[in-house]
Amino acid sequence: MTGPVQIYSTCPQSKDVPAGTYAQAVAEVSRWSEAAGCTGMLVYTDNGIADPWLVAQHAITATERLAPLVAVQPVYMHPFTAASMVSSLAYLHGRSVHLNMLAGGFRNDLLALGDPTEHDDRYARTTEYTQILMALLRGETVTHEGRWHQVHNLRLAPALPAELMPEVLISGSSPAGRAAAEAIGAVPIRYPEPLGQETAEAPAGGGVRVGIVAREDTADAWKVAEERFPTDRKGQIAHSMAMRASDSSWHAQLSAAAKAQPVTADGSGEPDPFWLGPFQNYQTFCPYLVGSYDRVAAAIAHYAGQGTRVFVLDIPPSAEELDHIGEVFRRAGVVAR
Repeated sequence: MTGPVQIYSTCPQSKDVPAGTYAQAVAEVSRWSEAAGCTGMLVYTDNGIADPWLVAQHAITATERLAPLVAVQPVYMHPFTAASMVSSLAYLHGRSVHLNMLAGGFRNDLLALGDPTEHDDRYARTTEYTQILMALLRGETVTHEGRWHQVHNLRLAPALPAELMPEVLISGSSPAGRAAAEAIGAVPIRYPEPLGQETAEAPAGGGVRVGIVAREDTADAWKVAEERFPTDRKGQIAHSMAMRASDSSWHAQLSAAAKAQPVTADGSGEPDPFWLGPFQNYQTFCPYLVGSYDRVAAAIAHYAGQGTRVFVLDIPPSAEELDHIGEVFRRAGVVAR
C-alpha cells in the first residue's frame, strides 16, 4: 500500500449544461465527489464559461467539507483580488479553497484579452503573482516591485485562518512549469505518459490529470468508454486546429503520445489501458485509463509508486462512476486523505 493521496474530481462546465440546470449539476457533482471521498473538485476557467469563484461558492454551499480547486488565471484579476476571494469565502463559510494556478490557457482567449505573452514568460508572471497572493494569505504586509506587479504595504482583510490555507497546484509538464512549481511550493501536475513509455525527463512525484473508466470485465469498460466518447470527425478537426494554435507543453506531449505505437498487454491479456480517444476527438483534455478494475488499478499503483500524490480526475458523469473509480483506488492500495 502506498501513502495517502489527494483525489480531485472536476466540475461540469457551464458551456456543456443548460443554464436552467447548471446550478443543480454543480451541486450534484460536488455532493457525489464529497461522498466518494475526494479532497476537492477542480473548477475550470476560460473566456467562455461561468466565473469559477461563483461556481466554487455554490459548490461550498452544497457540501460540508469539499474544497473547490479554483483555476486562477493571472490575466483575469489582480493577486490581491484572488487572495480576497479566498479569505472572503473562508470568512463567510469557514471553508478552504484550493488554487490551480494557470500560466496559459486557450491562445485565442489570451489574445482577445490583449495578452501576447510567450509561454515561459507566462510562468514567470504566474510565479510572481502567486508569491504575492500567498504572502497576503499568510497575513504578511507585502511590498513588491516586480516585472509584472508592484504593490506597496499591501495587507489582506479579513485575514485567512492558518488552518484554511489553500493547497496550490500548477501545470508541471514543461521545464518552466516545473521551475514555477518549485519557486512557489506548488504541486506540479502533468499528464501521465503511456505505461512503459516514460522518458528520463518525465518528472517524478507531484500529480497527474487522468480520466478513468473501469469495470470488473474489460469489455464492459471499453463499451462504456466508447459510448461516452464516440469517434467524432468534427471533434477531430477541432482538436487539430486547437493543437496548431496551442503552445501548451502537455498538449504537445499528448499529441506525440497519440502518434506512438500502443504498448502491448502486460501479461494480463488485456489491451493497454492508456487511451487518448477523448483527447483526439476534442471531448476532454486528459488521457484515460480504461479496462478492468485490476488492470487500471495496476496503472494507478504504478503512478503512485513513482511518487504521484495527487490525482485530478475528469468530470464524473454520475455518482456510480465515482464508485467504480473508488474501487480502482482500493485495489491499487491507494488511500485518499
